Amino acid sequence: MNRYIPTNRVLKKSAMALMCAGSLIAVSLPALAYTGEAMAKDAKISLPEAQAIALKAQPGTIVDTELEKESGGSGLRYSFDVKNRTTTYEVGVDAETGKLLESVPEGKNPD
Repeated sequence: MNRYIPTNRVLKKSAMALMCAGSLIAVSLPALAYTGEAMAKDAKISLPEAQAIALKAQPGTIVDTELEKESGGSGLRYSFDVKNRTTTYEVGVDAETGKLLESVPEGKNPD
């Protein structure tokens, strides 16, 4: 029984082809953005800081992120949808102060 065993040369060419394909995909994909990202320059709290605050208040997985102008707090807030098992929570973090503004189960008509 003859088995094909690729040589180092074949393996190197295959690896190079995969690396080139991966680079093309990475360059062609846009950076992950979130709703309201243009307002980030007005926020004193960074997105990673706000995410940490939200996840401390409501552990889970962030499935949606927004930076929005909304009443309450400074008027600029990060809103996160945090999925925790079977429930999704709306978690709001003030983008100026980092204060937790809300952490409630999302209603029947999420925005």
